[in-house]
Amino acid sequence: MLFAEVVAASQEVASTRARSRKIATIADLLRRVDVEELPVAVACITGEPRQGKIGVGWRTVSQLEVPPAPDDQPSLGILDVDRTFTELAGIGGPGSQALRAATLTGLYERATAAEQWFLGRLLVGELRQGALAGIVTDAVAQSADVPLAAVRRAAMLAGDLPRVAVIARRDGEAGLAAVRLALLRPVQPMLAQTAESVAEALELVGGAASVEWKLDGARIQVHRAGDEVRIYTRNLNDVTSRLPGIFDLIRGLPLQQVVLDGEAIGWGDEDGERPDRFQHTMSRFGRRSATPEVPENPVNPGDLATAPIGDLDARFFDILHLDGEDLLDLSLVERLLRLEQVVGPWRIPGQITSDPVVAQAVLDEALDVGHEGVMVKAAGSPYEAGRRGGAWRKVKPVRTLDLVVLAAEWGHGRRQGWLSNLHLAARDPERPGEFVMVGKCFKGLTDELLTWQTEKFQELAVGEDKGRDEWVVHVRPELVVEIALDGAQKSTRYSGGVALRFARVRRYRPDKDPSEADTIDTVRALL
Repeated sequence: MLFAEVVAASQEVASTRARSRKIATIADLLRRVDVEELPVAVACITGEPRQGKIGVGWRTVSQLEVPPAPDDQPSLGILDVDRTFTELAGIGGPGSQALRAATLTGLYERATAAEQWFLGRLLVGELRQGALAGIVTDAVAQSADVPLAAVRRAAMLAGDLPRVAVIARRDGEAGLAAVRLALLRPVQPMLAQTAESVAEALELVGGAASVEWKLDGARIQVHRAGDEVRIYTRNLNDVTSRLPGIFDLIRGLPLQQVVLDGEAIGWGDEDGERPDRFQHTMSRFGRRSATPEVPENPVNPGDLATAPIGDLDARFFDILHLDGEDLLDLSLVERLLRLEQVVGPWRIPGQITSDPVVAQAVLDEALDVGHEGVMVKAAGSPYEAGRRGGAWRKVKPVRTLDLVVLAAEWGHGRRQGWLSNLHLAARDPERPGEFVMVGKCFKGLTDELLTWQTEKFQELAVGEDKGRDEWVVHVRPELVVEIALDGAQKSTRYSGGVALRFARVRRYRPDKDPSEADTIDTVRALL
């Protein structure tokens, strides 16, 4: 199949808001590709190349100036692109940058303008066209005429939707049912929706629930098979070599096989009672170390509570497998009993309750200790990996700031033609009328807001600069917007030395003058 057909399907998906139409478009594409091409098509349409990180960044892509092939003469095949990506992923060492550029140039010379645009965003992970993994999963089921539940379960266990698409095509429902949890192969993590309060969360999950501290760490999934231990991120990347302390902890547990879901976390005090800031945890999480070796004298299970476990600690909230038995279909209560037996002091604190007063007390305790909130999980729920279902709800206190808009970027994909990504700034109390940039935000914008701000920003525009491959429209600092956020972190990217965490737009504040916006000192205080 021509790569142009994948691009055309992507454009159609980006042009509609209707989920059913997105699914139907992708399903039609998947029916038409050969089995050999199928995993490549699934990977491309989800915006995640099969090769993972290819080593090509915006600088390399933006510096390519290659005349596109004629629109009416597409020649690139899906497998041509896949082979080139594999070649790019294997380039390293001296001269690699020039070799990547030359290889990309050869690919771009065969690509039409639309294909070049798609390739650029696919390479740098910026393909936002509305084809999330959930929609593509539905499309895989529809294209192969198999039950959606069977595809979802196989995808969660395999952690590889392109591979599952091939199984669905070749072997049908029976082949999907044969996919099992495999030790040392990561499983897609179960995800949570949000709730405004613990009372609302309890109502949404229905009945009794496990109310657990929500740690502000890095999600990890730990596998052990005999002497082998692997630690994966929520994106299923292997980070075993970066977490030697957690490796040692799991290696010392009195068992042979286990899969645990939890958090890697650092501590901000010597007693290990208050969590470190998220950015510090992530910084330490990213430090590479040598591949851990099995200790000559494994940790004595009886001394687990005081055993040192390296630069980052671990706490666990679920167990998926134990010594030959898959536990995903057990109720949460049953899994927590197994978890307690296995990890003891490394279990995240929580309480089973249906009482909002008791749940609120757990939340208050978590916040007092320095954690970010609680998780409220239906007591009878199975582990539905890879889904953001309603059985788990996260509750975090909402912080808001009133900030000033300095600029906005033209959107792409479904937001093409709208000014979308906002450049946000806090007021400088030392210099009246001056503002300090603290981050960008494109979340929380409805179509109505996008339409309004696109028109308004063009009225306030003071110039346009082309940055990378996106247009930035700078505006007079006259609009105040209320931003919800999870907190702030230190940053060298912005002159104020601070950046917002998980910012999203709540509303514009036409009732407020920029002189009433929050100050940079207020933002820094969130550290």
